[in-house]
Amino acid sequence: MENSVLREMTWDAEAGRLLFKDVPYLLIRPETLVALQKAVEAELGERAGELLARGGHTGSALSTRRYREAFGLGTEETARFIVRMGREIGWGDFRLERLDFGAREMVVSVGRSPFAEAYGPASRPVCHLIRGVVAGLAEGSFGAPAQAREVECLAMGAKTCRFHAAVRSG
Repeated sequence: MENSVLREMTWDAEAGRLLFKDVPYLLIRPETLVALQKAVEAELGERAGELLARGGHTGSALSTRRYREAFGLGTEETARFIVRMGREIGWGDFRLERLDFGAREMVVSVGRSPFAEAYGPASRPVCHLIRGVVAGLAEGSFGAPAQAREVECLAMGAKTCRFHAAVRSG
């Protein structure tokens, strides 16, 4: 399988930057992010997950808009591209299981979530950054504020992580 993101990634040696379609990216070990996550959780408790999800949401919303414009994609094509990109940049085996424009909801599964694997066993879902990414993708797809829940998590013993996203009601 070809990795279009890696193929089109450029390296600006002078600036020390990796770029995809003029958008900067960085390589970072999942353990680094999980160590940050655990430190923030120790300080803030459950609120930490919401803050991490907010970061994932921002990145996803920006990417959804940018790549829709850069590639001239329709809404569904953009959603499928972002999901494929998640896999190609190493965030796990992203799959768009459901995209329902009528109900304004989507389901995304992520096998081998690097965040869940690095986190280790947990009693609650831990893939907050991905949850935020899925919420941002849903918002970009449905044109309205959306929220996502991680309903299954590898860290809790599930075979895959699964995220349900929908436009917020009210």
